Amino acid sequence: MTALNRLFRPKTIAVIGGGAWCRLVIEQCRKMGFEGQIWPVHPKAEEMAGLPVFSGIEDLPEAPDASFIGVNRFITIEAVRLLSERGAGGAVCFASGFLEAQAEDAEGADLQQQLLEAAGDMPILGPNCYGFISYLDGALLWPDQHGGKRTERGVALVTQSSNIAINLTMQSRGLPVAYVVTAGNQAQSGIAEIGQALLEDDRVTALGLHIEGFGDLRAFEGLAARARALGKPIIALKVGRSTEAQAATVSHTASLAGGDAGAGALLSRLGIPRLDDLPTFLETLKLLHVVGRLPSNHIATISCSGGEASLAADTGHVRNVVFPALNDRQKTDLRAALGPMVALANPLDYHTYIWRDTDAMTRAFSAMVDPNLSMTLLIADIPRSDRCDPEDWECAIQAIIRTRAETGGNVGLVASLPELMPETVADRLIAAGVVPFNGLTESIAACAAASQPLPADPEPLLLPTASVAPDLVPEVEAKKRLSWYGMRAPGFRRVFSPGAARAAAADIGFPVVLKGEGIAHKTEAGAVALNLLTGQAVRDAAEAMPTDRYLVEEMVTDVVAEMLIGVVKDPAHGFVLTLAAGGILTELMEDSVSVLLPASDADIQGALDGLRIAKLLGGYRGNPAADREAILTAIRAVEAYVLANAEGLEEIEINPLLCTPTDAIAADALMRRKD
Repeated sequence: MTALNRLFRPKTIAVIGGGAWCRLVIEQCRKMGFEGQIWPVHPKAEEMAGLPVFSGIEDLPEAPDASFIGVNRFITIEAVRLLSERGAGGAVCFASGFLEAQAEDAEGADLQQQLLEAAGDMPILGPNCYGFISYLDGALLWPDQHGGKRTERGVALVTQSSNIAINLTMQSRGLPVAYVVTAGNQAQSGIAEIGQALLEDDRVTALGLHIEGFGDLRAFEGLAARARALGKPIIALKVGRSTEAQAATVSHTASLAGGDAGAGALLSRLGIPRLDDLPTFLETLKLLHVVGRLPSNHIATISCSGGEASLAADTGHVRNVVFPALNDRQKTDLRAALGPMVALANPLDYHTYIWRDTDAMTRAFSAMVDPNLSMTLLIADIPRSDRCDPEDWECAIQAIIRTRAETGGNVGLVASLPELMPETVADRLIAAGVVPFNGLTESIAACAAASQPLPADPEPLLLPTASVAPDLVPEVEAKKRLSWYGMRAPGFRRVFSPGAARAAAADIGFPVVLKGEGIAHKTEAGAVALNLLTGQAVRDAAEAMPTDRYLVEEMVTDVVAEMLIGVVKDPAHGFVLTLAAGGILTELMEDSVSVLLPASDADIQGALDGLRIAKLLGGYRGNPAADREAILTAIRAVEAYVLANAEGLEEIEINPLLCTPTDAIAADALMRRKD
């Protein structure tokens, strides 16, 4: 249990201040049936919302479990100090004008530090936040409207945005919400700490996070580990596009592995599916609340329309779900339920021959459910009740409920249009263990997210080191340093004139590669010449380059594919390892996958398999395959260097890594660091 648990499950609440928002906190707690004590605090008032008022915090009967502080920022600091001294359970700091206002008010950062010192060990939310709602216990330290209702169990929502929190409470999708918590400035209690405290409540089934920035990476690792131990899923809606990791634009890696790639890699590492919009976020939480994680991404859909079946197939095609072909048992049972006129397939159009026959519909739906499927979805839009009679759809509702009861399989009822799933129907389905989905796209995306494999316990992240003003390490030196960790490089000579380049090429043997030294983007600057076959060609190429320092290298032949291996230090997420199509294809193909260091074998193998050039690496259309073990050795060499030399390192890039049937050779190496 964490220190925040007393705050989130209070038996006594103090409301400090006299504004309308303080009265609203009291009124909402009473309306929601909070059974504990509520103590208004104000130096002048005698009564507030029908309750007697205490003139000061020191006059309260005992230290409150939770306090809502609705006064200005200066008085907030003093109130927090007094509460902490009394041993209070925690406080919501509603006031703004702290660190978030430092651009307009230089005093804001100092005031936030004073607030932290005043709090000491007492937990605080905010400042600059709305607080929290517990729909489990009716405790609403919340100074605005909300749209929720009491529940016995449900999901917890944590967000940095109070306005998004309000909107989430207004959902009419049938999703039972246990807690809504806003984090505000996260001066003391961050999203990860809040989330872990909520997961400790046995009545919380899943956790949804709206994240603008991560902050304490170790805290998120702890949150993910605790969630795995409790068997409770977490999902996230990560917004924002950090520019921190893109400040260094010397390499291609910096643009491929910007802040958002780092965020995605972090969530994947922690086993937290990432959603892109609020509707899918809510539908995924609903699925997780009703049935939990899905064991696979194999699903089926049933509808009485070929158009809906086609739409389901197309929707699933661009998402990570699979519609397995029907097995013999399914075909036999479906044929018995539907007769000879229906073409059997997944997705299935079962036509309308059995409509209104609840028994026959139950047999058909049950025939589709199979142990090979993690979810079976019935598509049925309930007509709007203000202009139509939805009673004719009662047969479908009853049939899917009976299917769940008789098969025990995971089933859902999907309204292809979100507004055509009435909340009353959704409530009824959830009570029966059926997932009510608002929207076809959202339902399939939710199945994909809920079936994302949970990784094994990852190693602790390599945390980002202090930022430095790095130097560009010469290519020869960069290759030398990486070679100590197992990286292969072509044979070379370093020379300082076109004539010396010609002589070196003759010694190495043609064909050769000529590069200009001291240039980051050599190809764009005209500082790379490939497959030079004569000494005169070498001299002419050298004279045309914008430098007087050169590398003459052996030309690697029999190349199957070119790759990029890069690492960039992302101040927000750690060291990001990026694998991508290399050479001139890096930006052209936009083919890259990023993971965080240290990376597991599964991380790296999965990243390689996720590249579009994976087919080339595996031997495309009868061509030789690249030496995968040699590629892995090259990747591990870069990782090993980073792990051993993280201090002062900003980025590394091998581009291209020349992948042949027998080797993987670093043709070019870029390194930026401060030794």
